[in-house]
Amino acid sequence: MISTQVRPLTRAEYYQMIESGIIQEGERVELISGQIFTMAAKGTRHTLCTRKLFKHLLALLGGLADVQSQDPITLPNNSEPEPDIVIARLRSDDYMDSHPTPPDIILVVEVADSTIKFDRETKAPLYAAAGISEYWIVNLNDNYLEVYSEPAGGIYNNIKIIQPRNEQSFFDEESIDLPQFPAIKLRLGDFFLASKT
Repeated sequence: MISTQVRPLTRAEYYQMIESGIIQEGERVELISGQIFTMAAKGTRHTLCTRKLFKHLLALLGGLADVQSQDPITLPNNSEPEPDIVIARLRSDDYMDSHPTPPDIILVVEVADSTIKFDRETKAPLYAAAGISEYWIVNLNDNYLEVYSEPAGGIYNNIKIIQPRNEQSFFDEESIDLPQFPAIKLRLGDFFLASKT
């Protein structure tokens, strides 16, 4: 009996695939633990939530941090995911020389509907193992925010659920502190509209 194993790609091989055109420009893929994953198509609610969150974070953090949307970050274990939102430290090269790495990253956010299982079971351990101190999942299926913190041993040891007290409030009464910016509060209603169904 012949056994087969999948050999993970290195980041260098992944970049070569992009440069040679094997991976087409604009193709929605990301490298996770040496494997190429096709990114899920985004519905209108996902797109609106991501766009509003990006806009509000830029307004709140302008000049204090670098806010990126759906851009690559470089992690150990041959991974280069493209989270929906990343808050990173300001850097003098404005990230021209490299993508943000774990020491640069303050917060990673994934907006999830069809990808909720992948974001919890694959990306959460990936981010925890890389030492990303805080990870949020904007859970569009259940209309709440999942906040993961205290990474150790490839898991997050603290998981907090923030959900509206009143569904009709559309999150207007709920807010959350931004990590490393305790004086800045982000209102969930500014980006995360509950489903009207």
